[in-house]
Amino acid sequence: MPSNDARNLLHTAVPTAAVGVIAVAVSGVVAGGKGALGAGIGTLLAILFMGIGLYVLQRTAKTLPQLFQAMGLMLYVAQLLLLLIFVALFKNTSLFNPKAFAAGLILATVVWMAAQARAHMKAKIFYVDPEPEKSEKPEKPEKSGSSS
Repeated sequence: MPSNDARNLLHTAVPTAAVGVIAVAVSGVVAGGKGALGAGIGTLLAILFMGIGLYVLQRTAKTLPQLFQAMGLMLYVAQLLLLLIFVALFKNTSLFNPKAFAAGLILATVVWMAAQARAHMKAKIFYVDPEPEKSEKPEKPEKSGSSS
């Protein structure tokens, strides 16, 4: 992973994980152990989905740059729909507190998107490729015309 991609991942995953820890602590106090478990699972699920999405988006940007914007929009809509499906599936579970799960999932998703937007705005990405520096050796002139 190039340094810019790793930096983007770091600037998005760390704030999301920090908010997830806070959500686990608050849910643990409010709803007990099942609340903490629900918030933890929701946070991990959001980090997993958003991390996979970031990876897919970066691969698309490198291989098919003309599809980058459309792919980004489609990816975010698909991620939000999948997260909504997970909330609906675990609505009546007894494994963990479903309200804490939904709160952790939604909170982590919102923080991830905000942190990703901030990381992208702060990144110094060239929109024009700079010319490579000239080397010390003189370059051979290019031939123009036929060589007969």
